[in-house]
Amino acid sequence: MPTFIHQIEGWPKFYWDERTISPLLAAVSRRQGRLVGRMEAMGFELRDEAVLETLTEEVHKSSEIEGEVLDKDQVRSSIARRLGINIGGLVPSDRNVDGVVEMMIDATQNFAATLSEDRLYGWHSALFPTGRSGLTKITVGAWRDDDGGPMQVVSGAIGKERVHFQAPAASLLTTEMSAFLEWFEAKQAIDPLVKAALAHFWFVTIHPFDDGNGRVARAIADMALARSEDSRQRFYSMSAQIRKERNAYYEILERTQKGELDITGWMSWFLNCLNRAFDGAEETLAAIFSKAAYWEQFKDETINARQKKVINMLLDGFEGMT
Repeated sequence: MPTFIHQIEGWPKFYWDERTISPLLAAVSRRQGRLVGRMEAMGFELRDEAVLETLTEEVHKSSEIEGEVLDKDQVRSSIARRLGINIGGLVPSDRNVDGVVEMMIDATQNFAATLSEDRLYGWHSALFPTGRSGLTKITVGAWRDDDGGPMQVVSGAIGKERVHFQAPAASLLTTEMSAFLEWFEAKQAIDPLVKAALAHFWFVTIHPFDDGNGRVARAIADMALARSEDSRQRFYSMSAQIRKERNAYYEILERTQKGELDITGWMSWFLNCLNRAFDGAEETLAAIFSKAAYWEQFKDETINARQKKVINMLLDGFEGMT
């Protein structure tokens, strides 16, 4: 009897209950439309700041989901440099930070470009510039080879391991990824938000790389979301919301990957999580508008660059040392 979804006859012919998904999709689409409208009404400076804040959260939290904590100031500075956004206090960034930023910038700013095998290899190489994951040497910029055994997601102490998931064999990856990429670039009669949810799940289930599959899957989902809006302006962070719900995220992935081709549960969770991500966007926009209102109020005051930097830090939530 099959253990995992990719072993079921008919894979990858996924299906879901439209009666369950349709009302969720309608609600999320309405909120997405309203937020896009608000972004378009903002001035260029406020829009740039919203994009910078959102992408910083996306990069920082996507890595944090996998247990890697990046320096947030480095992330912010790396993004600002690449987008040409003028901010004070830029700091140097490590190459591992720059790699994650490069992948996310490419996915969200060049969303219309074809997602290809070579492009994914480039993303993966950017994520692991030393060719290692921690101290372990891994295959970089190519599909995994499974020389060390099957690709498994495992937890627990040695001798008491629990296998949460086992990915398709490496010998199948060329076929599996060709099917995925052909589907991703083809025009389908499905809602773009549904496509983002499905792309995330399908890619992470194939698990084609030695490491970094979760981060790449979330970048692909962000790319699909950018296509759904036909916009480079990111104003909500799906990864920030997934980080808040990390346990639920892994639970629904495991349950779906051990289930049938009916992925209604995953699709529902993804859309609900996206809806909650919009709440975070509202908070970010409110903070940016509040900051703009402050500077409008004191625009005629004489404030030097150093004072302005400190005030901006306080307005951004800096609380100092205790």
